[in-house]
Amino acid sequence: MSLLQDQVAIVTGSGRGIGAATAKLFAQYGAKVVVTDIDPEPANAVVEEIKAAGGDAIAVVCDVTKDDDIKSLIAKAVEAFGAIDILVNNAGYTWDGLIHKMSDEQWDAIIAVHLTAPFKIIRAAIPYMREVAKAEIAEKGAAKARKIINVSSTTGTRGNIGQANYASGKAGIIGLTKTLAKEWGAFNIQVNAIAFGYIETRLTQSRDLGEKTEREGQEITLGMPDKVRDLVNTTIPMGRSGTTDEAAGPMLFFASPLSNYVSGQVLEIAGGM
Repeated sequence: MSLLQDQVAIVTGSGRGIGAATAKLFAQYGAKVVVTDIDPEPANAVVEEIKAAGGDAIAVVCDVTKDDDIKSLIAKAVEAFGAIDILVNNAGYTWDGLIHKMSDEQWDAIIAVHLTAPFKIIRAAIPYMREVAKAEIAEKGAAKARKIINVSSTTGTRGNIGQANYASGKAGIIGLTKTLAKEWGAFNIQVNAIAFGYIETRLTQSRDLGEKTEREGQEITLGMPDKVRDLVNTTIPMGRSGTTDEAAGPMLFFASPLSNYVSGQVLEIAGGM
């Protein structure tokens, strides 16, 4: 299980859901993982699970919309493991509303977490990805492969009622992915995006569960109405939602040497939709 042996991976939003499954899978395949979440408890729990299985990981509390937190995340990753080889921009949440009812606050918050934050994290990682690769090329004639994986959504590729802000952020991250693949290809950095469909997470659970989060001073109820959940399942050829473990598999592909000549791509993981 050494596909990612000694690779250092940052996975944002990895205290829960797809991010947690990805962090654990990367560790299983030999990566040293920086588990980062806005909440310390779930991040620490994932690290404990990784270590119990014989892996190596640290937890870093990070609100990806805050510049100081981004700087701290990059600094702590390098301090702990000495490098950054894989960067997964996964953190995010939804704050839905029809466009004629959507506030500037809703729009700005979702664009900030799904588009501006990945841009700033990538920019903060430049000294440890692009510049290190540049030095390797000067010294050895070639750089080792490094990976950036940006998480998009089928809402970004197709649109979705009530999610103008989320759709725009997730469409924007595709543009960032394709541009960065062209800019950093010469440094042997592969940049790809995964557009997830209906994966069972806090964002797609039944809203009747009443789980809430607080962002920008607002209490936001997470999940989807049951009738919407039922309708979505009828549109999926496989007839069901995906699991977080099934979502993590494509992440492993894009993080591994198996994708060393794959860059600038958007892979939809949506059960055949």
